[in-house]
Amino acid sequence: MKVVLIKDTPKVGKKYDVKEVAAGYAENFLFPKDLAKPATPAFLARIKVERKQIEAEQKVHEDLLLKNIKDIAEIHITLEEKANEKGHLFAGVHKEEISKAIKEQTHLDILPDFIDLEHPIKEVGEHIITVKAHDKEQAFKLTINPIIEK
Repeated sequence: MKVVLIKDTPKVGKKYDVKEVAAGYAENFLFPKDLAKPATPAFLARIKVERKQIEAEQKVHEDLLLKNIKDIAEIHITLEEKANEKGHLFAGVHKEEISKAIKEQTHLDILPDFIDLEHPIKEVGEHIITVKAHDKEQAFKLTINPIIEK
């Protein structure tokens, strides 16, 4: 059965991918969890339009980021996260959290896609985070202060 994924689904595919899956898997897992919809011609046309809109928004964000890339070097973001006495965070800090903190603290809108972070940050202290757009990149400082849990 052909389905269109409406959310990223582990071991199946990414959002808007058209995949061929077993009918039982689609009916019993993907559809009830709202992860996919049947690949009807009308839905495929709607997804095509949505995809173009998202790509256009992404392009606008990327162009804006390129214009403001020099400003990024001057920002310093501070987060407070729960940690133990040794400075290990209980939950890692992900791109999405960093993006949200940048927007709250500096009013720059940097999408998580542009933040270069291989693994979630799991230690308190200062970290250098890189933002990439096209062939340009700029780094800024992120400080994670601990909230000690005992």
